[in-house]
Amino acid sequence: MTRKHDNKPKRASNRSAKVGKARGARRGVGGRNGAVRPSDRGCEGARPATGAPAGSRPASRSSAARACALCPVFGRCGGCSQLDVPYEAQLAAKQQRVAALFEGLAPADAMLPIIGMEEPFHYRNKVISPYASAKGKARRAGAKGKGGNAKLTRDDILTGMYEAGSHRLIPTDACAIENEIAKRVTLAIRDIMARWSMEPYDEDAGTGFVRHAVVRVGHESGEVLVTVVTNGDEFPASKAFCRELAKRVPEITTIVQNVNTRQTNVILGEKERVLYGPGFILDTLCGLSFRISSQSFYQVNATQTEVLYDEAIRLAGLTGAETVIDAYCGTGTIGLVAAKRGAARVIGVDAVESAIRDAAGNARHNGVRNATFVAQDATAFMEELAASGERPRPLVLLMDPPRAGSTPAFLAAACALAPERIVYISCNPATQARDVRQLTESGYVVRAIRPVDMFPHTEHVESIVMLEKKSVSAPAAKAERRGDGGRFAKRGLSERIGMPGGSD
Repeated sequence: MTRKHDNKPKRASNRSAKVGKARGARRGVGGRNGAVRPSDRGCEGARPATGAPAGSRPASRSSAARACALCPVFGRCGGCSQLDVPYEAQLAAKQQRVAALFEGLAPADAMLPIIGMEEPFHYRNKVISPYASAKGKARRAGAKGKGGNAKLTRDDILTGMYEAGSHRLIPTDACAIENEIAKRVTLAIRDIMARWSMEPYDEDAGTGFVRHAVVRVGHESGEVLVTVVTNGDEFPASKAFCRELAKRVPEITTIVQNVNTRQTNVILGEKERVLYGPGFILDTLCGLSFRISSQSFYQVNATQTEVLYDEAIRLAGLTGAETVIDAYCGTGTIGLVAAKRGAARVIGVDAVESAIRDAAGNARHNGVRNATFVAQDATAFMEELAASGERPRPLVLLMDPPRAGSTPAFLAAACALAPERIVYISCNPATQARDVRQLTESGYVVRAIRPVDMFPHTEHVESIVMLEKKSVSAPAAKAERRGDGGRFAKRGLSERIGMPGGSD
C-alpha cells in the first residue's frame, strides 16, 4: 500500500546518480503497484502554457485566491497549476477526465487505473531558464562577457519562469517540480553573470548577452549538460566561466554555447560550440543507453517515461514474431525498447531527419540490429506501405503523434494494413479519443486505456490506448501460428528501408 501524499516535497540530498528519481510508480486510483513504463514533439507538459487542455478546469491566476505554501509565486508562475491540490485528488481528476473522453468508445472494463508517481516532486530533468533585467534596471552598456563596464548585482538579473500566457518573467529561486541540481545551475549562472557584469538579454532592444540556460540531468547517470544560449558568437573568458560554473556545481560534465542572435521566441539557435567536456551526456532509460546532446529530444520526466514505455510494451503483447511499426518515432526510444523486448523487427518513421539520425545512432550505440529508421512523413509512409502489398505479419503498430493527433489518412492506411494490435500513446487524450473513434469505426475494438501521470501538479496527462482487430482472417492467423509472420510478401519497400524481406 502506498503512502498518501500531502504535497510536501522531501528535501533532496546532493546525490548525483539518480537525481530526482521516484522510488517507483503507483496506481493512483483504485489500483495497486505493478510493472509498467515520453515525445517532446509538443508534449513536454509542465511548461508555461497559454491555455488548459480540453476538459480541464481553468486555473485561477490570482495568488491571493490560490495561495500555496510550497511555492511563493504559485498562481503567477505558469509552471504548475495544481500544486495546491492534494496529489491523490489530482490523479482522480485526471482519471475521470480520460474516462469521460472515452465514454461510449470502449467497454467499461477497458479503463485501467492511472499510474502516478511515488515521489511527484523535482521530476523535471530538463530545465529551461530565461534571463532578463529587473524592471527599471536594464543596462545599455552592451557588456558581452567578463569585464563589461556595467556594474550588475544579483538583484538586477531575473531568472525563473514566465507568467502563464505572457512574457513577464517571474523570478524563482526554488521550484517544486524542477530538478534541484538543474535549479542550482541556473542560479549559479545568474550569480556569475552579476559578478562578471554579463548582461542578460533584452528581447525588446535585442541587446545583452545571456538569453537562456538549458540544463539536462541524466536520470540514471546523474551527468549534467548545460547549454548557455548567447546573443552573440564571441564569449570572452569562456574557459574561466566554465571553470567557475563547474566549481559551483561539480555535477556538471559538459557545457555548450548555443548562439541565437535572432529576435525570436525560439530558444536555441543553429550554431553552437562545446566549451567544456565532451558536448553530450549519457543516460540509461529502460535498460538502454542514450547519448543526449543540446538539441536531442529526451523525455522530461524519465522516471515516468520508463513507466509509460513498460506499460505500452506490455499492452503490445510482443511474442518474438511481430514486426513493429513505430510511427512518429522521434529519436526511437520506444521502438528500441520494443526491439529489445520481443519484436522480431522494428521500423521507425518520423519526418524530422535529425531525429532519425539520432535514432539510428542510438540503435548502433546499443547494438540493436533489428531496428531500421526512416525519415519520411508518417502518413505518407503508411499510405505507401498499404498500397505496396508488402504487409508484414504479424504486425503491431506503435504510434505517438504530436498533441494535434494523427491524420485521417494515416488512420485509414493503418486500418488497411490491419495490424493485429495498435498501441496509441498520446499527450493529448482529447485528440487521441477523436482518432480512436475512427479506428473503432474501421474494425478495431478498445481493449485497454491506461492514463499515466507524466507531469504531476499540472493539468497534463498522458494516455495509452490498446486496440485489437475484431477478427483475424484465417490465412493471417495461420501465418502467425507458423511463426513466419514479420516477413514481407515482396522485397521492394523492404529493400528500400533496409529490412530483410522474404526469408531471413
